[in-house]
Amino acid sequence: MSVSIFESPLTLGVTGLIAGVSAYYLFSKFSNNERKVLKKDEFQEFPLIQKVVLSKDSAIFRFGLPNPNDVLGLPIGQHIQIQAEIDGKNVMHSYTPTSLDQDSKGFFELLIKVYPNGKLSTFIDNLKLGEKIKVKGPKGFYNYKPNMLNHICMVAGGTGITPMYQIIKSILTNPIDKTNITLLYGSQTEDDILLRAELDEFASKFDNFNVIHFLDRAPENWNGKSGYINKDALIEFFPKPNNDVQLLICGPPGLVSSVKKASNELGFAKAKPVSKDGDQVFLF
Repeated sequence: MSVSIFESPLTLGVTGLIAGVSAYYLFSKFSNNERKVLKKDEFQEFPLIQKVVLSKDSAIFRFGLPNPNDVLGLPIGQHIQIQAEIDGKNVMHSYTPTSLDQDSKGFFELLIKVYPNGKLSTFIDNLKLGEKIKVKGPKGFYNYKPNMLNHICMVAGGTGITPMYQIIKSILTNPIDKTNITLLYGSQTEDDILLRAELDEFASKFDNFNVIHFLDRAPENWNGKSGYINKDALIEFFPKPNNDVQLLICGPPGLVSSVKKASNELGFAKAKPVSKDGDQVFLF
């Protein structure tokens, strides 16, 4: 269900997205009227212009930028910080947009799962069209550059898919980027798999991308993997660690802790308490 007449890039289909973003890479050098609007140390207000409900507890929220040619100006692999006053207190949380500057002039999009006790996610879910959020950024230490690695291994759980999706989309829609990607994505149920259609379509169209879905509670006819992402899964699907392989992890604390331990046992570098650019194992 959409509450506006705009179409989200997520609803346009991978083929249309690839064509549009590839054209951007080919012709963007001729465009000099883009303006990056993000400010690292200053909150700015952006209005909600669209909401697309995906499930009972998740939706895509589109926020407008001041001018039609404006872009957010967010480097791949980084995130934004959102602030709102809720019950008299300032509440802040970091989110990774699912949109890229290349496919989203004049707006940006967030995929948000609304949690019963999530103050900020509930606040955003209750916004009416035209109401605003406060945003600043970029934030984060990960800086992706095309072809900087031969293989990126990803483990994501739940909404931890959003930074992975941003990187995946950037790589696969860039015709000069040949990086290989393997994603292990864990969800509780089949209905909880966020961005499933987009990920599966990417996998069907690109030889350098593979996604394996894991479900905690799998139905009888499930053709993916059942149970948690563990050491055996890393052995089965990931290449052996070397200087040209990186592991990215984002998800619930239990998943992150388990994968950190398993990856270290398999020869990946020990994850640092705070990940920095260039770490072999990077935690979002």
